Amino acid sequence: MIAAFAVLLLAWLCCLPRHLFRDVSYSSVVLDRNGELLGARISEDQQWRFPPCEEVPDKYAKALVEFEDRHFRWHPGVDPAALGRAIIQNAKAGHVVSGGSTITMQVIRMSRGKDRNLWQKAIEAIQATRLELRCSKDEILAMYATHAPFGGNVVGIEAASWRYFGRPADDLSWSEAALLAVLPNSPSYIHISKNRDKLVQKRNRLLERLYQKGYIDEDDYLLACEEPLPDEPHPLPSYAFHYVERCCSEHHGERIRTSIDLSLQKSVEEITTRWSHELSLSGINDMAAVVIDVHSGEPLAWVGNADPDRNRPGVKVDAASAPRSTGSILKPFLYCAMLQDGEILPHTLLQDTPVNINGFTPQNFDLQYAGAVPASQALSRSLNIPSVHLLQQYGVPKFHDLLKAAGMTSLTRASGDYGLSLILGGGEGKLGEITRIYANMAKWYQGEDIKDFPFYDRTAVWHTFEALSEVNRPDEMDWKLISSVRKVAWKTGTSWGFRDAWAVGVTTDFAVGVWSGNAQGQGAAGLVGGRTSGPVLFDIFNTLPRSEWFSEPPYGEYIMAEVCRQSGRLKGLHCEDCDTLMLPKNALRSKPCSYHRIVDGQVMFLLPPAMEWYYKQSHPEYVPAPSHRSNGGYLPMEFIYPQNGSSMSIPKQMDGSITGIVFSLAHSNPDAEVFWHLDTDYLGTTKYIHQMTLAPDKGHHNITVVDNDGNSLSIGFTIE
Repeated sequence: MIAAFAVLLLAWLCCLPRHLFRDVSYSSVVLDRNGELLGARISEDQQWRFPPCEEVPDKYAKALVEFEDRHFRWHPGVDPAALGRAIIQNAKAGHVVSGGSTITMQVIRMSRGKDRNLWQKAIEAIQATRLELRCSKDEILAMYATHAPFGGNVVGIEAASWRYFGRPADDLSWSEAALLAVLPNSPSYIHISKNRDKLVQKRNRLLERLYQKGYIDEDDYLLACEEPLPDEPHPLPSYAFHYVERCCSEHHGERIRTSIDLSLQKSVEEITTRWSHELSLSGINDMAAVVIDVHSGEPLAWVGNADPDRNRPGVKVDAASAPRSTGSILKPFLYCAMLQDGEILPHTLLQDTPVNINGFTPQNFDLQYAGAVPASQALSRSLNIPSVHLLQQYGVPKFHDLLKAAGMTSLTRASGDYGLSLILGGGEGKLGEITRIYANMAKWYQGEDIKDFPFYDRTAVWHTFEALSEVNRPDEMDWKLISSVRKVAWKTGTSWGFRDAWAVGVTTDFAVGVWSGNAQGQGAAGLVGGRTSGPVLFDIFNTLPRSEWFSEPPYGEYIMAEVCRQSGRLKGLHCEDCDTLMLPKNALRSKPCSYHRIVDGQVMFLLPPAMEWYYKQSHPEYVPAPSHRSNGGYLPMEFIYPQNGSSMSIPKQMDGSITGIVFSLAHSNPDAEVFWHLDTDYLGTTKYIHQMTLAPDKGHHNITVVDNDGNSLSIGFTIE
């Protein structure tokens, strides 16, 4: 007898599988930072079945227990009184009108999926008692609420609440909770659109019992009885569509809590949808935008492609995660890197003249040349030629490594494949990653640690943000004149062929990135960062809480040094007008000013002739040297094109004819006469405008010029 009892006890203890719903597939559910639903994807078996919930909403729990199993809190899994009552009712009716199953038994039945008969019910009863020993009543109730059928392909209270009422289960009214409590019990009413009058009667009878039990007062009861049934299932919420899609593919069948702020997400989606619709009239069909929390580094809003419901090619592409040509958006990283290494100072004069570097001939966006421009202005005006000179000085491999260390994963080729074009959009970047780098710069500047971050000098970062705050805004507002206009460090970028338009901005709390273009890659006239993405950027910033501007670097993070006001370099021997500036610690490595010279006994600011030729056109205050002979090492002429050591090819016209290459020379003396020689051959003379069109044979050549004061200059070049 004891042995038999022991065998039965062991069989009872082992009768229940360890995981009741092991083979059940669940929907992928994505929530925002506050637990609000962003979106969901249907389960593998095409059911809307949310992952198991830990708690059951109070109203639904009370309604369910009252309707299905009034003794649920006290019985051991089987209710003998309910079973006896069911037997009597079924016998009187001559057919099954009541099953007498407890909620626990129904959980067992849903997990087993077997046909309903007396034998299966006996098994359910035995396993129900075992389940009661394993789990708490609340856990059993949660299992029921997760797996109960609610009509069609809707399973579980959470999915039913969203599909039928368009809100989370915690927000259900008493009427809605009662309706969902009676729905799984009624196979003939299992769809919300069938037998609606009978379904209302059943719901109202349950509401009456809840009223009699004191769960609801009379007014709530009467109002609940008057609530209409829902007409058709609601679509589930769909915010941050592309971000949700990615989360669901990475965490299939799970409940994913994200950093997205639903309220902000809605605002950003409204802004990008409005702008995307307007730009689509100009052939610009796609737009992406991200908002990054500077302090956490996590996204608060993510629009992979605006207006995903508007049918168009490429709408499914998450442009915020897709590699796109970067245009000028990387220039601030180079400026900051060179500041912190002491290779330039914030306002160092940079060369802005025509250039040919082994066939690479970059041009500024406006096709103009400043001759010489302060580094901070070169950045704020996004000048291409000074940036190329900086990258040539800094080194492409070194910059390539810095970008990867900062967080860019899209630079998959060797640095040599990109060359100097890397700073002008020769490489590809992802909007989300680049915006996060801007955010990390702000985060690190404010003293929050970032492991292996390549920007290590706060003063360099501060000067970078100051320069970016001077970028001309699309609304042409000057933040310095209007107190209500927020100060933002921001940068635009436009790729070659007008295919990508970028705008990224950062404050102490937020980084915002916007990309506009066509996901399929075609260009569009007017697709320029400042005109298309810039206005969107500031519309988004205007929805964010106002941030304070970056405070100056803390004492000890910088040095103070005298800097020439005209050249932006460290004070030289002959510099007179100087400013004392707060500089990065490595600033003393930079070169002192060499542009101030003693000429005929007085100090003069003299630029190299090529820089001077363009510089004086917009600087009438510039005074050239009074003497045009070589004075103190100053040579009054310089080749504008080509540079010494250039490799070139002679272009052919459409008809196959060859016109040659235009060699250009700048001379400080506007009246100088220059004599030209190619190798050993005399070519001719020029005056006023010093240009010579030549078509040399293939190979290496030297060109020499001599002016009427006897100054001479030679360069070598190769025709390929």
